[in-house]
Amino acid sequence: MSGPVEPSPHVLITGGAGYIGSLLTGVLLNAGWRVTVADDLLFGGQSLLGYWQHPGFRFAKVDVCDPAQFAVEGGAIRVGALPPAPCDAVIHLAAIVGFPACQMVGPQVAWRYNYEGTRRVYAAAEAAGASRFLFASTYSNYGLSPDGAPVAEDSPLNPQSLYAETKVASERFLLDETAGGRAAPTIFRFATLFGVSPRMRFDLIVNQFVLEALTRRRLVIYQRGYARSFVHVRDVADAVRLALQAPAQQVARQIFNVGGDDGNYTKDEIVAIVQRYVEGPRVEHKALPLGGVMGDIGVAFAKTPQALDSPPRLTVEDGVREVRDVLEAGVIKDAFDSQYRNAQFIVQ
Repeated sequence: MSGPVEPSPHVLITGGAGYIGSLLTGVLLNAGWRVTVADDLLFGGQSLLGYWQHPGFRFAKVDVCDPAQFAVEGGAIRVGALPPAPCDAVIHLAAIVGFPACQMVGPQVAWRYNYEGTRRVYAAAEAAGASRFLFASTYSNYGLSPDGAPVAEDSPLNPQSLYAETKVASERFLLDETAGGRAAPTIFRFATLFGVSPRMRFDLIVNQFVLEALTRRRLVIYQRGYARSFVHVRDVADAVRLALQAPAQQVARQIFNVGGDDGNYTKDEIVAIVQRYVEGPRVEHKALPLGGVMGDIGVAFAKTPQALDSPPRLTVEDGVREVRDVLEAGVIKDAFDSQYRNAQFIVQ
């Protein structure tokens, strides 16, 4: 006779209704994980409706900074009104994301959610016995490379915005103050994201440019030569999944830049790709200094594919085509609505 069936591993995703989390939820459910999403639904929860009947899915509308809504009981994490449940891993995505959004809410709110929230969620993961804590950070933590060389995981950090400052502080907490804990942190510094997700965003350069080119036939470009690194949201979700499955010693207390060496582009190069797949947009260049936004930076990504066997599979061209196709098909009819941005204005 066969023995009792082991339950599927359980992961808690904070901010799981967002751009990364809503896609990652499906990726992990398909990989056999049970997934609990905790999200305050600042941008709605329609992105999770496709998972609602999945037997491995649970959801709670909570503010993870509120101890009445997010706490540890009996060695398990209690999320809202859901029964407390042990967690094998916690993926902490919940945050005020991006320079514009942090500036809009102000330093007090940004620090509360991005730094204090990280400390609270980590403490809960540790108290509940989770063995992994995966943290979403950003490559904007590097600021400007002093010598112009691509920045790697061991490069100095020089945050140039409130958003990056909160993320750097959170990283330092996780690396400097959690030694000896069971919930070993893994830090992901994501490049600039693009591509289609259940919770779509159009305040991201690639997605925004496709939208503008299709609907307004005009692209107004600020900081013309500005170089960034880009990664598809699906490749980010796959990197997180692989980190959950990797041997603990391979990812514990490690930092990974998530992206690919062929994802480094200037804005003009992104515009040229968009023009290749969307006919007719007029391009205008304007000079407008945007305080708090980092300047040119190239990123090195050798560590991530070596450790996780996770080279990016989807190119910027793939992303431009899929965003174009979704918009042309009429799947998203109100793409300029604020629900598709993390702030009330778009930074170009």
